[in-house]
Amino acid sequence: MANIDTGRPLPDLIAGLIGDISGLFRKEVELAKAEVSEKVGQAVGGMQALVFGGILALGALGVLLAAIVAALAAWFVGNGMEQTLANSIAAVIVAVVVGGAGWMMISKGLGAFKAEKLMLDRTTHSLARDADVVKERL
Repeated sequence: MANIDTGRPLPDLIAGLIGDISGLFRKEVELAKAEVSEKVGQAVGGMQALVFGGILALGALGVLLAAIVAALAAWFVGNGMEQTLANSIAAVIVAVVVGGAGWMMISKGLGAFKAEKLMLDRTTHSLARDADVVKERL
């Protein structure tokens, strides 16, 4: 190791080292802030695309359901039913089928949020085992 004599007293060297370390720390914090800001911007952009995509998909679903109603009504009319009655019955059939499917999905989703489904069974069991081991040791 080389012995370098800068001619500066030790307290000045330590003060300079502390200043350099604090400056480096400040620069690292600034870099972290900039990176977090960039990542948040990317996440917000992704969220906007997700929301707009969902809105467009919902609109497309509405158009698809309207087409199904129209096709079903045309089939009813083709089988001799009056147009107004055919439209009404077709709309009710599509609404009941889609509503039933939606209700089943909502029920399944709500069931996943029940308290017993969110319990941490393995962790609770493991902690109970650990407590039993500690009791045995004492």
